[in-house]
Amino acid sequence: MSLSELIGFLVLTGAAAYAQTLTGFAFGLITMGGVGLTGLLSLPDAAVIVSMLTLVNATQMLLKGWRDVAWYQFGLVMAASIPMLFVGYWLLEWLAGSHVDLLRLLLGLVIVVSSLQLARKPEPLPERSGNGSFLFFGGIAGVMGGMFSTAGPPLVYHFYRQPMPLVKVRETLVTVFALNAVFRISLVAVSGDLPSSSTMSALVAIPAVMSATYTARRWPPPFSPVTMRRIVFLLLLLSGISLGAPAVIHLLGAPR
Repeated sequence: MSLSELIGFLVLTGAAAYAQTLTGFAFGLITMGGVGLTGLLSLPDAAVIVSMLTLVNATQMLLKGWRDVAWYQFGLVMAASIPMLFVGYWLLEWLAGSHVDLLRLLLGLVIVVSSLQLARKPEPLPERSGNGSFLFFGGIAGVMGGMFSTAGPPLVYHFYRQPMPLVKVRETLVTVFALNAVFRISLVAVSGDLPSSSTMSALVAIPAVMSATYTARRWPPPFSPVTMRRIVFLLLLLSGISLGAPAVIHLLGAPR
């Protein structure tokens, strides 16, 4: 990565970490969307870097927040998420080899759907959902985490509807993302697909992620959570459309 590309990546990951610290998710979506638009990294390499940086952000958040994790629901989610993570990773490898435009389209769709979900606050349920629902959404999250290191959207939708304190929801989500990141990084290492040393230089973004996380915790923005959600929604929607539209055009055979 050139110096200008590296600076751009630092800004991107810092903004993503800031948003995740305030909302409980969005780090992977913002980072993968930005990488997909700019072409700073290949999507498989970007997913590895996102997993590593997600782990940094989550560890920093959980140093104080681990006591608020809903451990029972966390266990249900992980029981389904981990096996399906392998499925998602296999899909990524297959699509990245010969269906790059389809891969970009899928990522764009994931980002757009996630942004639309973020635009509306889920109505809370009168009582906690059954165990099967946590297994179901955990499985979907595993596939998305395996493909793009973006396990957040299905879990965010499900958890924010539960009659649980928001702090418990946020810390549980972050813990799920952290453990998913550990398994995904391990899978990449065992498969021998770790990025090259030049690509791994992107890990200099770790201080930017840590600084943004600390800043969001210490000095939250002077506007409401609803406004923050709307800002993240707009950014995700625009990036998802910009990422998916060229892929659709190319898949349909029209000139770029």
